[in-house]
Amino acid sequence: MQLKYYSLTLLTLLVVFFTACQDEEYSLPTLEPGLHNDVIKRTLGPNVVGLNLEFAYAMALPQAEGKIISAQVEASIAGGPATYMEYRSFRTNSSGVDVPAIIGSPSVTSGTKTEVVFSKDTCAATLRYFYIIPEEARGKTVSFTFSAKASNGQTVTYSMGPYNIAKMDMKLDLVVSDNNNSYISIADMTAYNATTAAANAAKIDLVYLYRSYTTAAFNHALVAPSANPDYKPGITLPAGVSNSAKIWKVWALRDQHLARLQYGIYIDDVDFQQIDFTGAPDYAINLRAEAGTWVETADGTYRAYIYINKIDNAKKEMTISIKRFLMK
Repeated sequence: MQLKYYSLTLLTLLVVFFTACQDEEYSLPTLEPGLHNDVIKRTLGPNVVGLNLEFAYAMALPQAEGKIISAQVEASIAGGPATYMEYRSFRTNSSGVDVPAIIGSPSVTSGTKTEVVFSKDTCAATLRYFYIIPEEARGKTVSFTFSAKASNGQTVTYSMGPYNIAKMDMKLDLVVSDNNNSYISIADMTAYNATTAAANAAKIDLVYLYRSYTTAAFNHALVAPSANPDYKPGITLPAGVSNSAKIWKVWALRDQHLARLQYGIYIDDVDFQQIDFTGAPDYAINLRAEAGTWVETADGTYRAYIYINKIDNAKKEMTISIKRFLMK
């Protein structure tokens, strides 16, 4: 009886398995009447002032019911001057290349609204919308209402957001060089030479220098003006330059905004707020490309992450990019 039970159980399982594996006959989905729309957000990571938020807005209705005559996006905060919506609809070919098709006139932005008027007889399109994040949105939230109109009088809308806009600032590809533009201000996110550093002494947080030794791995370095002279060999500071920044050296923190490489890593506002500088030194030596440093200014007003895009031993210089957060 036990053997028969196991046999019946196995047979039942086999029947269920083969029944489940049978291909079901495919049928085209039923086309619903009316105008429909959908939206996806294409950009990733923190939303930083000056960058864009990119969306893809799709709209369609059955061909027999009419055609699309316009598409519009309204933002809760007006975008930067370069905000626009594509007047081309894209499809991806078999090689993965986006192929455009013109469907209307270039978009017109008025205040918070951006609109494309269709000129082609089409019942389906996907348009990309690029919202340039303005200074007015810093530290706030922004929302979007997408809408489309059809020739039969139908309209549709789709809401997206709210999205948090970061408080941090960003500066890309700042070149610092030994004994020239080597005095870095986090407040200004720029580098000064000795003369201009003296005129901005209270703002100087870091000194860049390059030293090549056979007895120690010094090479490219960022040090606070207050650092021990051993970490500033050959440096005579301009008058008044004396701040004592805190510095943590890190490896492989390739922020996507700063590095613009393939790594999907992003530093956000909360990272600046949570990092602990207790016990941090006032120097970072032997820096390399794709490494970085966290920095806190002497008065605690700013925290920054400095990413090293490129180093050049022969020229004694580094190319750096900065994200900066106002703590006070």
